[in-house]
Parts: sequence; C-alpha cells; structure tokens
Amino acid sequence: MNQHFVDIRPLNETDLNEWLRLRKILWDRTPEDEHQAEMVDIVEHPDSQQVFVAEHEGRLVGFLEASIRPFVEDCVSDNVGYLEGWFVEADFRNQGIGRELVASAENWARQKGLTEMASDAEIGNETSLAAHRSLGYAETSRLVHLRKEI
Repeated sequence: MNQHFVDIRPLNETDLNEWLRLRKILWDRTPEDEHQAEMVDIVEHPDSQQVFVAEHEGRLVGFLEASIRPFVEDCVSDNVGYLEGWFVEADFRNQGIGRELVASAENWARQKGLTEMASDAEIGNETSLAAHRSLGYAETSRLVHLRKEI
C-alpha cells in the first residue's frame, strides 16, 4: 500500500464512531464512557485541541490527537504543542502515515504561534520511542509514577 491512498485531514463529525473504535484499540483499558467524555471535551475545545485522521477507502486507519499545554516539562516556552495520542492500524504502519499525522499536528501548532512540540511514551514502548526519534523528537527525561493506597 502507498500512503497516497490515505487522506490525512482534520476530524469531522462523521468520523466519531471510527475515531472511538481506534481510541479503544490504542487505550484498551479505558472504559468507553471515559473515551466518549474525552472526545466531547476535545471537540468542544478546537482552540486548544485538534484531531487529525488518516482515511483509507472510507474508513479511518489512524488518528492523532494534539493539544496546546500551558506547561510541558523540559520545554523552554509556555504553551507547547503536544502529541496526546497517536495511532495507526498495524496493516498501515511503516508507510509514512504516522509521519504525515505528526506533520499535520506540527503545522497546526505552528499556525497557533507555538515554537515547540512535545510528546510522551511509556517506558518500555520501544516502538513509540523509535517512531518519535525518527521524526526528530529527542528524549528529555524519564519518569515513573508511583501510587499507594492508604
């Protein structure tokens, strides 16, 4: 498959069911009602959040959620573009689709007057780390979150 058969564009209202389907694959431990609440929040705040999708033959095969965060660890500016979630279905990976989704988010952030873009990946997710690195993102730090019930 060639990436030219995939249309990268902003999310539209008719994409909601497909976007939810892909979110449930990426964040499979998140309950559906939480996905839906987050989706509503994203759609209702287009000034600070944007979703880009990859469409192939009428169905979504990838998406990227971007936001503007007022502060990001290890960044030098306020208001930083952030890659909140990024997913391409397995059969469509390694064809430049993820790269195009990220480029769309970076262009959106640039148009908003931002000068930095940031992201994160879970420790151990070498696939995500490699994808970020291949797009010029440099690791700045690692953090392990800890919890204890008391």
